[in-house]
This record gives sequence, C-alpha cells and structure tokens, in this order.
Amino acid sequence: MERFAPGDLVHARGREWIALPSAEADWLCLRPLSGAESDALLLDPVLEREPVRPARFDPPEVSDTATQDGARLLSDALHLSMRRGAGPFRAAGRLGFEPRAYQLVPLLSLRLPTVRLLVADDVGIGKTIEAGLVLRELVDRGEIERFAVLCPPHLVEQWSGELKSKFDLDSVAVTATSAPRLERGLTISQTLFDAYPFTVVSLDYIKSDRRRESFARACPPVVVVDEAHACVGTHRGRQQRFELLSSLAEDASRHLVLLTATPHSGDEQAFDRLLGLLDPSFASGALEEENFRIRLARHFVQRRRADIVGRDWGEDRVFPRHDSTEKSYPLDAKHRA
Repeated sequence: MERFAPGDLVHARGREWIALPSAEADWLCLRPLSGAESDALLLDPVLEREPVRPARFDPPEVSDTATQDGARLLSDALHLSMRRGAGPFRAAGRLGFEPRAYQLVPLLSLRLPTVRLLVADDVGIGKTIEAGLVLRELVDRGEIERFAVLCPPHLVEQWSGELKSKFDLDSVAVTATSAPRLERGLTISQTLFDAYPFTVVSLDYIKSDRRRESFARACPPVVVVDEAHACVGTHRGRQQRFELLSSLAEDASRHLVLLTATPHSGDEQAFDRLLGLLDPSFASGALEEENFRIRLARHFVQRRRADIVGRDWGEDRVFPRHDSTEKSYPLDAKHRA
C-alpha cells in the first residue's frame, strides 16, 4: 500500500484531495481540493473499493489564441493553490497581497492554546494586516467559524473593506445606523451575531449596558479590538468599553487580539488594565521581574519603524524616506498690495 505524506495530492473516490496530518498512522486525513475545511474526512485505504493513488492532472489545453500572459496566470494560480495546501500557513493562498516578513510574526501566537495577543507596532507598520492574517489562518484551519472586530465608528467601513480586499473575508458592518436594518429579518431566538458570522462592530454602538450584555452572550470565539488603548481609561465612555472587554476576556477559551500604537500613555493603571485583558496575572504590572517579562513576551508584539528597516528583515524600502525642504512663494503685485 502506498504511503502519503501531508501535502501530497491524491485521487480517491473519484476526486482529488490533499493529504493533511493524521493522528492515525494507517488512516488518511483528506481535504478535497475544491472543497472547504469542513469537507475534510478520514478514510482507511484498505477499505476503499478503488486504491488510493497519487493525483494526476492532464496538461491544460492550449488553443491558437493562447497568450503568454494567460500561461503565466495559469502558472501563478497553480503555485498559489499548492502553496495554500502544503505551506506552513494555510492562509497564504487566500491573500490578496504579499505580506512582509515581519508581519508574519503575530502568527506565532497560534502556538498558544488560546490566542491572547497585544500588537503594539508603530503607526503604518500594519497592525490591521497582522490581525487579518491571524483571522484568515484560524478560519482556514477550521478552528473558527465566526469572529468580530471591535473598533471606533470611523474605522468600521475601513476594516470591512480591508478584510474583503486583502483577506477575502466578507464581513458585515454593525453600527447604530446599520444594526436595525440587519436585525429586521431575524427570528426571535436569533441574534445578529448568529446570523452574520463575520462582523465589524462599532465600539460606541456595542458598549451600552443593554447591548453589551447581549453581545457577551452571543460573542464569537475570536475578537479583535482596534485602538485598544481607548478602552482601558477610567472616565465614563472608556469605562463602558473596559467592562465590555473584561466580560469577553473572562471566557478563557476566547481568542483575543488587541491592537494599539500607544500601549502606554503614561497612565500606569490603564496599562495594567490593558495587560490584564491578556491574562489576569499580568494586571500586577511587575515589569521589573524577569519571569514576568518572559511570560508577557509570548503575548506581546511591539516593533518601531527603526526595528524593521534593517538587514535582519530585509525591508529597507518598506517606508519612503522623508525629505523636507523649503520653497519661497513668489507674490505678484496684486498679492503684495
């Protein structure tokens, strides 16, 4: 009987599959090339009517009108398809862009049983990209079927657009304006977050006492919080946001990704609150203790532009050089008058 390794393409039951890692040595875990993660199955090759064999594909038909651009497009599509199935990250073939090397670092948090991550990179480095990579990877692995992004109201449409264009994730924008329209066709027992698996939610809309409690009950297993530093203050509006995030963080199985370019604004209490969302033990703020910093490092990613532009990442051209100059404005006679 032929043996297959994870990533091999095989033919079984009249269709093509890709082999996935299997806990049973004699069984094959297969996902159809044209199917979703939920279509994966386990089969015993010994019990199959027809033997499981390596997949074979006929060469493409090339007509007289075929062009070099068409051939290159076909080649690129094939490479991307193979890359999705056999690469270290399944999300690689579903992206609408080429991520930079440093943007893959937050994916290391997927080694944790539950992703609790604070991404505090500088402005412009790509925190949205990094959070989207985590979401896309969890979806493609079949570990989650729902997620919610919480952000300030002026960023809701931007988040929805980025998820669609860069990650092929169709999300629904939930704001004070859109929520009533989205809720019209729901049954009594159904919540908005049950009906729409991928949502981008306005923090100002969801933070009220009534909505906060209902959202906590129907909250997806993954939550991304943008501008997280704006949720840990002590005045009225921020207090409501912090109570919302605290209730979500109480579920130890919930994945939580916090994004902020200013994790520490000089307010020690706010910073301790922010770290406490990752793990209640981090709320002590004992940063002077080495063991504390080692544990926190598994959940904390922070890079400045100076950390990225260098030999280690090979990203010397990531950010344009800032050149400033002065130029006098010549005034004509009318302006001088």
